[in-house]
Amino acid sequence: MGKSDSSESHNLQKYGVPFYGAAWVPYRHVRSKLLSSEGINKDDNDSGDRNRSEDEASSTTTCNYYVVLAGGGGEGRSGIPNAVVLSHFDFTSNSLSDQPVAKLGTGSDLPYRMAVHPGGDGIICALQNSCRFFEWDEVKSAEIHKLGLKESDKVLSQLENVGQQLVLVFNSEGSVLATGGEDGNLRVFKWPSIKIILNEAQAHASVKDLSFSPDGKFLVSLGNRGPGWVWDATSSTVVASLAKEKDEIFVSCRFSPINGQNPVLYIAAITDKGGSIITWNTSSWKRMRSKQVVQEPVSCFNISSDGKLLAIGTAQGDISIINSTSLKVQTMVKKAHIGIVTALALSHDSRALVSASMDSSARVTLISMDKKQSGGLNLWIIIFIILLSIAAYFMNDKGIIP
Repeated sequence: MGKSDSSESHNLQKYGVPFYGAAWVPYRHVRSKLLSSEGINKDDNDSGDRNRSEDEASSTTTCNYYVVLAGGGGEGRSGIPNAVVLSHFDFTSNSLSDQPVAKLGTGSDLPYRMAVHPGGDGIICALQNSCRFFEWDEVKSAEIHKLGLKESDKVLSQLENVGQQLVLVFNSEGSVLATGGEDGNLRVFKWPSIKIILNEAQAHASVKDLSFSPDGKFLVSLGNRGPGWVWDATSSTVVASLAKEKDEIFVSCRFSPINGQNPVLYIAAITDKGGSIITWNTSSWKRMRSKQVVQEPVSCFNISSDGKLLAIGTAQGDISIINSTSLKVQTMVKKAHIGIVTALALSHDSRALVSASMDSSARVTLISMDKKQSGGLNLWIIIFIILLSIAAYFMNDKGIIP
């Protein structure tokens, strides 16, 4: 099990804002949309400009990693700002920018929850009583082009005066948005039209987390008590319940993002022994396995885009990266943050994990290959060489080879 030392690099920064949301920017999609909005791809006759824009979008993807963070001090007079913050991460130096690349204030409204559109449309934030949409922007100078943020003209009328939303999530295609309220109301919308698909007033006492299946057919919802529900996203009906056992408290849920016939559903839970991960069969909706992975209460949970890694943050500020097949901890960073870990996300290429905390810190942890996995591969190579040597010995002894 690997450990990281933040003193060796600048991979942890404090930006003066208690954070409740963190995500990686889908830069390739964002860059493509920004180029299109400039009109570079409008003229079909100008193939040179079109090819240059495509090359530019492709080349910049490999070297630009941005994280977006949201949070603040609330509506009181604490002097702590409410803001959406954009930071750049450099893999070569393993460092986050010491100052935000962009910082967009939200006045007295705390952006308590956040969802980044997977196709690059922008960011939706849950404020105290409504939701607000922000768009990506490009800040240009004579020498550099930097990614920025700006308020959108798009009005989310269906998400005004709806109370505090505790969960915001898009499906993998970005064509559907689901929100879960502190009042237990579950809402599902078509995106970007914001046409309501499902409006369930008492889905839970309070909605804690939501996750779409890879094909978008199912939506799992967790509440602060009672079972989890599996919703058919097409018919807007409950098709299964996910029962708790013993002292379990469901915290977060994620589908394995692999488009197969039977993707796995993972649920992170708190028990009297610490934090566990439960796996569910998505055909029968039966439990397959439950394993304790950390000794502290789980505060947040996520999965990599290829479904191979899980990530857990704890109330004590620890983070763990876990093999999704074996459920063994691959990397743990004790006291990665001073305060509770409020959000974490794995990069789109699974090279790094961003985590955020109420202590106003953001951290990026690099991910190395599981030594046990690589060791297993080397073992098979050694066995093959031994068998080959034995075969050569017997063939030589029998005179088959000189």
